[in-house]
Amino acid sequence: MTDTQRLVSVESQTEYSVTSGATETRIFVKFYVEAVRSGMIADLGPERLQTLIVLASYMGADGTCYPTQWQIANSLGIKRETAGRRVAALAEYRWKGQPLILRERKRHPESKIWENTTYKILPISGLSIFDK
Repeated sequence: MTDTQRLVSVESQTEYSVTSGATETRIFVKFYVEAVRSGMIADLGPERLQTLIVLASYMGADGTCYPTQWQIANSLGIKRETAGRRVAALAEYRWKGQPLILRERKRHPESKIWENTTYKILPISGLSIFDK
């Protein structure tokens, strides 16, 4: 597998209704056969894979995502605390010695209260979004 080979991609498709004039954009996550053949899917396991897919559904073009733990939990159908543990397990996971995601927690500069957590899905994951 080369460093640029995609294992997973996120793509958008916009449909236009001739009768109503309405447009609808849908986002799809595609898994390439190489994701299975490389062993990544088996190595990730079902919970980390499911969590990666949910994070990918919030991903922007640069790989950054900003979902709350509540959003992640609702998307996975689990409790918020469980979502936090799953994201932590995914952040600790290494594929070929490298993390698939980076997680950055930020505190408010004055109150020091935890604010938003930012996630960055890294290129080693083979996951890209909206690539032509």
